[in-house]
Amino acid sequence: MTESHERTIRKQVVAALLIHEERLLICQRTRNQALPLKWEFPGGKIEPGESREAALKRELQEELGIDAEIGRKVASLCHRYRQDSEFELHFFLVERYSGELTNNIFEDIRWEALKNLPRYDFLEADLRLVQDLAAGKIRMRER
Repeated sequence: MTESHERTIRKQVVAALLIHEERLLICQRTRNQALPLKWEFPGGKIEPGESREAALKRELQEELGIDAEIGRKVASLCHRYRQDSEFELHFFLVERYSGELTNNIFEDIRWEALKNLPRYDFLEADLRLVQDLAAGKIRMRER
């Protein structure tokens, strides 16, 4: 292992593929955030001692005001934005939730058809998943 690789801290991040009537919820970052106005999936960093599912449940409560039923993991990937900033992202399916969906932190939120996802300016880390979802390479529902 190289010295630079040892210094890299891999942040653990979770995100929801929140689906309703064949549409996926996408969220736009605010003008004041890092990577302003980029689109992403709701979620965030895992706190120490939290499971991935518990972290995503907490993030969805904070960001959208919902109590989500976290489903199966759909995908995991690693992405590096800067030399010392590596993320391991875990995407979970969310088909059911309770509470009123409320935009608590985003510039905009939208329900969008999978085939239309590539039209949006997504975070670099999400691009591969967005392409796979739009192409039907990832099964969202068990048949």
